[in-house]
Formats: sequence, structure tokens, C-alpha cells
Amino acid sequence: MIFAMLGEAWRAMGANRLRTLLAMLGMVIGVGAVVLMMSIGQGAQYAIKQTISAMGSNLFILLSGSRSVGGVRSGSGGGNTLNVGDANAIAELPGVQVAAPIHTGGAQVVYGPNNWNTSIIGTTPGYLEARSWPVVSGAVFDSSDVRSATRVALIGKTAAQNLFGDEDPVGKTIRIRQSPFIILGTLAVKGQGLDGRDQDDTIIIPLTTAQRQVFGTQFPGSVRMIMVQTTTQEAMPAVEKSMNELLRQRHRIREDMEDDFFLRNLTAAADSAEESARVMSMLLGAIASVSLLVGGIGIMNIMLVSVTERTREIGIRMAIGARERDILMQFLLEAIIISLAGCFIGLLLGIGGALLVNILTGTMVIVSGSSAIVAFGVAAAVGIFFGFYPAKKAAQLDPIEALRYQ
Repeated sequence: MIFAMLGEAWRAMGANRLRTLLAMLGMVIGVGAVVLMMSIGQGAQYAIKQTISAMGSNLFILLSGSRSVGGVRSGSGGGNTLNVGDANAIAELPGVQVAAPIHTGGAQVVYGPNNWNTSIIGTTPGYLEARSWPVVSGAVFDSSDVRSATRVALIGKTAAQNLFGDEDPVGKTIRIRQSPFIILGTLAVKGQGLDGRDQDDTIIIPLTTAQRQVFGTQFPGSVRMIMVQTTTQEAMPAVEKSMNELLRQRHRIREDMEDDFFLRNLTAAADSAEESARVMSMLLGAIASVSLLVGGIGIMNIMLVSVTERTREIGIRMAIGARERDILMQFLLEAIIISLAGCFIGLLLGIGGALLVNILTGTMVIVSGSSAIVAFGVAAAVGIFFGFYPAKKAAQLDPIEALRYQ
């Protein structure tokens, strides 16, 4: 019985191809838009997650405080309020995995005829652990290099490409502010950070080498920042409180005085960025879903026109024994077929559009099976919902009045 109704519904739609196509068009556009928007949104979420994982997990950044010269106050990091002793003391706190002191700056680096201005990070081996930043070739400098202020360096991909091209940098000698440094290893690719900066455009050297031979320090042992990694994310609130208390005590800051340091929770900032991307993805999907509603209304309008045009046919069917539920099922099947066919075509167009956006713009897109299934299911449900009223109206027609209809 159901197959006979399917055949009849197919023939009825074939008799009015243009009208069927127009009814289907709303679902095609709706599903295609939902799949495309959700793919772009999920791609953005994935890109941010990759950036966050590249940054490291459970991280705090301690910045030295500002200073005032002639009434002019510098911003955070302008003073000399943090030192290596602070980092060592923080490393002893419960819940702290790593505390890496950092002394940074920019410098012109020269190799042969090539030169490049890049970021120089003076730090300890714990920095690479906190950042989850492995060395892909060569070796890592160790604590003995930090104690001896050895002139060795690790180089990021961007800096390596601009200085060495296709040449292997390991073992080569570069000059940083006229001082020779031997490249011990090359760092794994990190990509763009949350601030948009290229994390691979950097060279990492031992902290003491940066302090004594590259940048210099106004006070022995002073550093510009300290990166702190906790053992777990749950430990972060307790560690944050402990660090504040410890530094205020070490710096002899009275209760009525402000901190001479700035503490930043990088994990909170990363979580905020990820939440923003998730909300954006949901918003894009919600906006695109409006077109599904419009498509459903289109199906209902076309089906109502079809019921009006086929009133006499419905009367004949009822006169020869068709029951109310048979008429209901016939028109509902037509609405379902239109909806599902539109969903399938829209799904193909949405996937194709997402791939085209990726090719033309380089934007990260992710076409997940779940988003396709949700879009398909919602569209089918919308089609059935809006197709039910015309089908019910057709099934409730009076057979005698239907036969008289001209």
C-alpha cells in the first residue's frame, strides 16, 4: 500500500515539476546554508583550540610592574620588580609544575649575507616544558648552559627560513647583536598565537646569556616576566592566591600598597576565546536555520495550492473507497519526498560550498557528520510539520463538495 502511495505521490509531483522544484528550493537553500555556516563555525573553533593547545595549558604570566621616571609611568613590564629568586620561590609552591623566568627583546640576527629582526627569548629549559614546545631536530640547552651563560640557541621555523632558507640550521653559527651563537636545535611549529603574533618567529637562548651578553639588566638577576604552569587546571585558583601572597611578602609590600607585579591567567583568556568561537558557531547555525523555516513555509504554501487544484481528484478517490488516513498519507508523503530531496541536494551544496570557501580563502572549515545529520533531520522534520496541515486539510474535505468542485 505504501509503495503505491509513493508512486502516486511521485507522479503527482512529476506533473508539476516547476512547482515541485520551487517548493524544494527553500529546503535546498536552508540545508546548504546550515551546513556551510556550521562548517565555518566549527572550523573557527578548531583553529582556536589548536592555538590554545600550542600556547600550553594551565599557564600564568607574571609581568614586572611599571616604573615612573620624571612623572612618566611605564606600562606593565617596564619596571624591574621580578627576579630569578622569585621564580625559584614560586617553583616551590604546592601545585606548581614549572616556573620559568623570561627576559625578552627584539634583535637583528645575521647569518652570512642574510639578516632578520626577530624576537629573542632568554629563559630556562622549563619554558619549553611549560609551552609544550618540543625540539624537532638537534638538542635542547640544559641548566649547565644557563649557569655558564653559554652562547647557544634554539630557532623557530619562521626565523630559520628567513636566515637559512632550505639549509639545515643545526650546528651553524649566527650573530645576535654581534655575538656569535651556535644553533643547537630547531623548534616545532607553533603557528599564530591568540594575539596574532607568529610564535615561530623567535630564537630562544639561555636566560643568563640574554641578561649578561645580549640585553643587559639594570639589576642583577632581574627578569621581565615569569611563566608559571600548574599541575592541573583545578589547582590554578589556589596557586594564583599563593603566588600573590608570596610575591607581596618577598617584595615587602604593605597591605595598603598596590602590587608591583601583574598576574595574567592565560588559560582564562584562552577559554574565553574558545567560548566566543562556540557562541559564534551557534549563532551562525541559528541564523542559517531561519532559511529552513522559510523553506518549510514554502512547502506548506505549495501543498495548499496543490490541495486546491486537486480537490476534485480527492473527491473521486474518496468516492471509490479511499479513507481519510489514505488521503492524509498521500499528501504527507509528497511533502516528505519534497523535503528529503531538498535536504539531500542542500547537503551536497553545503559541503561543496564549505570546501570551496576553504580553497578560495584558506579559512579552516570542518564538515562533521553530526552537523550534516542534524541539518538533514531538522529540515525533514520542518518539511513534515509544514506538510501536515495541507495533508490534513485534504483528508477532511467533504467528498460530495469535492466532487462538485470545478
